[in-house]
Amino acid sequence: MISSSRLIARRRAIAATGAAAALALTLAACGSSSDSSSMPGMDHVGKAAAPSPSTTASMGDMPGMDHTAAGNGLSDTQDGYRLTSKDSTLPGGKQTAYRFTVTGPDGKPVTGFAVDQTKRMHFYAIRSDLTGFQHVHPTMAADGTWSADLASLVPGSWRMFTSFTPGSGAGMGKDFVLSRTVTVPGQATRTSLPAAAGSTEADGYTVTVQGELMAGMAHPLTVSIAKGGKPVTDLQPYLDTYAHLTAFHEGDAAFAHLHPTTKVNGDHGGPDLSFHAELPSAGNWRLFLQFQTGGKLHRAALTLRVG
Repeated sequence: MISSSRLIARRRAIAATGAAAALALTLAACGSSSDSSSMPGMDHVGKAAAPSPSTTASMGDMPGMDHTAAGNGLSDTQDGYRLTSKDSTLPGGKQTAYRFTVTGPDGKPVTGFAVDQTKRMHFYAIRSDLTGFQHVHPTMAADGTWSADLASLVPGSWRMFTSFTPGSGAGMGKDFVLSRTVTVPGQATRTSLPAAAGSTEADGYTVTVQGELMAGMAHPLTVSIAKGGKPVTDLQPYLDTYAHLTAFHEGDAAFAHLHPTTKVNGDHGGPDLSFHAELPSAGNWRLFLQFQTGGKLHRAALTLRVG
C-alpha cells in the first residue's frame, strides 16, 4: 500500500510533467508560426529578423544606416555579408563615383565573385521617388574596393544597390542584394510616380507589358516590343538575354529582379519576351526594361500595379 503522502507527491510529479509537455507544445507551435510568416517568392534574397519599431525609427533617417529591412534588398547585411562605404553623400550635377566594399562573414573584403549575366557585380542607383534609375557595372581594385561610375545625380535621397554572388566561402553560389542610402545635397523636388499603365514609349519603341500579378505569388509576365506599329524582331543579346528587367516598390524602393525565360538565339529577339515575376508586396512597382538594338541600349520605364 502506498501512503497518502507518497500518493499525493506522485500525483504532483505527474501534473508537473504534463504542464512541461504542454508548454513545450506551445513553444513549438509559436516557432512554426513565425516560420510561416516569411513571404513566398523571396528566395532570391536572404531573410533577416525584423527590427523593433524603435530601431527602424532611429536608423532610417541616417544615410547609409540601413540595417532595418529584410528580404527585399533594403539591408546592408545578409548572412554575414556586409556592404560598407565611406560615401554617405555624393555631389550632384556632375559625374561621380560611389566606392564600396563587400565584406564576408570573416570581416575581410570579398574579392572572389561569380559571374552572373556576364558581370561579377551589378550596381543600381535609384532616387527615393523612383526616378534617376542607373544600372552600371563597377570595377574592383585588388583590395576589394569597388568603384561605380555614376551619371549626374539630382538632389535628394538615393539608394545604392549591389547585386552579386560570392565565388567561394560560406555564401558561394547564393545571390545577394545589399544596399545603402546616400544624400545628394541641394533643393530636392519630388516627382510623382506615373500612373500604372500597360505600355510606354522609349526611343521610338512601344513597350507593352501583360500579366496580372499578385503579391507573393509567381506569375508569368510578357513584354512585347514594337516600332512604328510593327513587331520588333532584331533584339540583340544584352547581359546574355534579350532584355533586363528591374523593379522597385513605391514608398520604400524595395528591389526585385525579374528573371527572363526567353532563350537567346542571335540578334533575332522579339517581339515577345517572357519573364518569371515574383513581386513580394502589393502596390505600385516601377519597372525598368533595358534592351538593345543596332548596338544601342534602350531603356523603358512604366508603373505596374500589383494586387
